[in-house]
Amino acid sequence: MKRLIMVLAVAAMCMFFLFGSTVLAQDFCKGNFDYDKDVDGSDASTFKQDFGRSALLDPCPPDGPAPVEKTWQSLSDAYGDDGYYHMGVSWTGSRFTDNGNGTITDNLTGLIWLKNANCFAEETWNAALTACNTLSSGTCGLTDGSSLGDWRLPNIKELKSLIDYDYYNPPIYWLHPFTDVQSSLYWSSTTYANLTGYAWYVSMLDGSEYVLNKSNSLYCVWPVRGGHPY
Repeated sequence: MKRLIMVLAVAAMCMFFLFGSTVLAQDFCKGNFDYDKDVDGSDASTFKQDFGRSALLDPCPPDGPAPVEKTWQSLSDAYGDDGYYHMGVSWTGSRFTDNGNGTITDNLTGLIWLKNANCFAEETWNAALTACNTLSSGTCGLTDGSSLGDWRLPNIKELKSLIDYDYYNPPIYWLHPFTDVQSSLYWSSTTYANLTGYAWYVSMLDGSEYVLNKSNSLYCVWPVRGGHPY
């Protein structure tokens, strides 16, 4: 009797792995598998197939590839450094598309940026938020039909996504189509967690980032559109 129970248990386990493995794969393969940009990652099975996985054998990538952008640093100064491995997501074709209406599409992130990177005067952080939120077609060279509320101040990760560490002043891909990029500091919409009176910024001289008091005026504001909401 015990032997029969053992055999049935083993058989049940085999059946579970054979017919339930697809469910397991879908349950445990979480992450950014959005080949079709549908937000929910429903194309995880396509992702696994492309990387030689199956529902039964090794269904989930154990260590990536992680959807993190390359820094584009091409030179290596030491074995194992960034320039040696060149890890990260790359793009095919042109990184940026000039839409001919005052906007630039980033083909890597899908974000849409204002082409004029210096449309506004010196602004405090709150004034920068307002300037972006009230931007619309007919100003700053825009003919895109955008309305009030379509534009916003980018968060720190969105702003940093423009940085190409192979370049300096500005640290952006040298064939970029933006105009009037300043060798100065650009506000992000991200508040500094340790001191909420401060916010993060990015330098378009060297790509560095740090925090500044929100009451200070920085020279540059660079509006963005698009992105997935929470």
